[in-house]
Amino acid sequence: MNTVTIKIDGMMCGMCEAHICDAIRRLYPNAKKVKASRTRKAVTFLTEETPDTEKIAKAVADTGYTFLSAEYGPYRKTGLFRTGRKQAVNWKLS
Repeated sequence: MNTVTIKIDGMMCGMCEAHICDAIRRLYPNAKKVKASRTRKAVTFLTEETPDTEKIAKAVADTGYTFLSAEYGPYRKTGLFRTGRKQAVNWKLS
């Protein structure tokens, strides 16, 4: 499994993020955890396939955004209990 990070310029809102995520899902139908962030100017996803940078750049350009770079590497699963996560709150009804 590969973790792919794509740097993209031009995303301004939540719909922009959704358009990029849809384009990635069309390009890699078996992609998992496709997430876009306009503030980080990045899209990340997991795939079994070896990513093709030219295909990704074309898909991003076809949606109207600017492809900046792409990098990928093996997926490393993090532990169940990571620091920085919010703690669950138990609510009791009286």
